[in-house]
Amino acid sequence: MTRIESTFETLKAQNKKALIPYVMAGDPSPNSFVDLLHDLVKHGADMIEVGLPFSDPMADGPTVALAGERALAGGTSTHQALAMVKKFREQDISTPIILMGYLNPIEIIGYEAFIALCHESGVDGVLVVDLPPAESGNFVERLAAHDINKIFLLSPTTLPERRKQVMTHCGGYIYYVSLKGVTGSASLDTQAVGEQVQAIKQETNLPICVGFGIRDGQSAAAIGQYADGVIVGSELVKNFSGLSHTSRAEDIATAQANIMTKMDELRQALDALSA
Repeated sequence: MTRIESTFETLKAQNKKALIPYVMAGDPSPNSFVDLLHDLVKHGADMIEVGLPFSDPMADGPTVALAGERALAGGTSTHQALAMVKKFREQDISTPIILMGYLNPIEIIGYEAFIALCHESGVDGVLVVDLPPAESGNFVERLAAHDINKIFLLSPTTLPERRKQVMTHCGGYIYYVSLKGVTGSASLDTQAVGEQVQAIKQETNLPICVGFGIRDGQSAAAIGQYADGVIVGSELVKNFSGLSHTSRAEDIATAQANIMTKMDELRQALDALSA
């Protein structure tokens, strides 16, 4: 059983919903990132999605795309992002870490070398936005051999054949994209999302986590009525806007404190569902 699977079993037994924050590796500074991960756990994160900086992030809205630019400007590579996860693992051996990124940097490193690095660093899941299940070959099995889940996306526009492939190859949880568009999009139809999540649950026993468009406790609770977890990225990452690896430590600390305030709001709203 992977760490992701074990975490969801524990949450289910406690009748709790997963809170999964997304942050970009090395944003705004490589020096502060590991502390950021630990603080997210302290403020209610059940698992964390870590973005891998990439120069052409086609699924990312402007907030997350700029986070990637800040990370790249600060010198964060895929290798360095994995080193940060490994450093996090020195103190935290239980919180699942999911890498979210794009195929190009993985191909540059090489599939086997990337998987080995993930295993050595303590990664629990990998979500490659532009690697659909039909083209993933034996990547899923090679990850599974190291107890790493391959996460796939479903969206309102996913065609039936692709949906079936995702159900077959996905592990850990299914990431349901709540709306059409890129990360940080504004509109969120919770009723439509609820209907889709309930339909997906008829086809799989995997947990369903919903991302895109969740901005506060109210929207998290509305989605949490249907989903097994919520994923929040842009609403957190936006706090680092205007900062960089050269910013004062005090300014970065203030931004991180604002993120933790939002985390507390999200955690309280989700926990209220099971009160």
